[in-house]
Amino acid sequence: MDIRNKANRIRLFNFSTPQMRAFHFSWFAFHICFFGWFGIAPLMAIVREDLSLTQTQIGNTIIASVAITVIVRLAIGVLCDRIGPRKTYTGLLLLGAIPVMGIGLADSFETFLLARLAIGAIGASFVITQYHTSMMFAPNVVGTANATSAGWGNLGGGTTQILMPLIFSGMLMLGVNEAFGWRLAMMVPGVVMFFTGIGYWFFTQDAPNGNFSDLRARGELPEASGENGAAQSFLAAAKDIRVWALFVVYGLCFGVELTINNIAAIYFFDKFDLTLATAGLIAGLFGLMNIFARTLGGVFSDLFAKQGGLKGRVRWLFIALVCEGIALVAFSQMHVLSLAIGIMLVFSLFVQMAEGATYGVVPFINKKALGAVAGIVGAGGNVGAVGAAFLFRSESLTYQQGLFYLGLTVLILASCVLLVRFSDATEAEEAKAYSDAVGDDVGAGALSLR
Repeated sequence: MDIRNKANRIRLFNFSTPQMRAFHFSWFAFHICFFGWFGIAPLMAIVREDLSLTQTQIGNTIIASVAITVIVRLAIGVLCDRIGPRKTYTGLLLLGAIPVMGIGLADSFETFLLARLAIGAIGASFVITQYHTSMMFAPNVVGTANATSAGWGNLGGGTTQILMPLIFSGMLMLGVNEAFGWRLAMMVPGVVMFFTGIGYWFFTQDAPNGNFSDLRARGELPEASGENGAAQSFLAAAKDIRVWALFVVYGLCFGVELTINNIAAIYFFDKFDLTLATAGLIAGLFGLMNIFARTLGGVFSDLFAKQGGLKGRVRWLFIALVCEGIALVAFSQMHVLSLAIGIMLVFSLFVQMAEGATYGVVPFINKKALGAVAGIVGAGGNVGAVGAAFLFRSESLTYQQGLFYLGLTVLILASCVLLVRFSDATEAEEAKAYSDAVGDDVGAGALSLR
């Protein structure tokens, strides 16, 4: 897939170009989807009492919230290749708003479980965000663009931890009881998702030169059939061992982040005997690191590429993962609240930098099957979250023990990064593309406020 006129700079306050409109709409859409996806997590202490849920049942709902995303992410990447990110994102936002608002109808464990399962589908929004920014930005800044859009999207995991308890409190001030308050609170992210979907349709386009339908009509993009069809695209990605290595790697970083988003508030609530609002605020700090941490992962990926090419990107990914594992093990051993918060922030920094580093590599694996690669790797994050969730559903393991074992797993499986290699021809080709992109805008920074 040869997309022309990609941007070689990120001009944050420029909304006039299709590249920057796609950048801002994609991160905001993912942010809102993340908000809806995990909106119920900081309210679980209330839901637990209202629906009389056990730890095992809570664990099952956590698994449900991330399990369905595996399947949807696999499909959504191929769908992006076929119909483009604009139509795909619009459809996901409009349809995804329904279960987010509908979870308030749950009156038992079974109906609550089904609602969280349905909501989990909107987690596939991440794949569309990464696909859309990969379509819009050149090799010298694509790592930064992908990491920033995804990081500001993941920031929804932090804002929901902080805002949902406040929204819930606002509902209580209207005179409703707690059982009805959490249900009304979930209407807020659902409504915002719906209107974001409408905006995405009217204000974005698939690529710098137009939508996929226009590009195919002009012969600038091959038809999504035959060797360029969905099945062939997916098979090409699935046959590549590097894709599955990154599948595991993304499970070790994004999968861990999803797990922490689900358990952080209730972990601090129970372990340190905090109020719901305080526990949510502390848990929110973990997600709020996304405002810059994942961007740093992409920036370092681009910088390592400047010095070491694609091998440099892979080297940085390995470093970030190892540091993440060490920090997670340390966090699991904290018994003092202030130390636990401090180590959690260090851990959060490396988790999100590892995510940014992963998608600093993804665009270079197979450009003809970018959507399929992005979808498979993205699904790995949710498979990791499902696997990790089993550590926290068992009554025989404390959350602290689960975090310790999770940290050891990250350290051991970080070695999968070593399977990601590129041929000399690909290295040379991408080095030239990087040089050309930089040469088009000599002296300009990758990230600009203009």
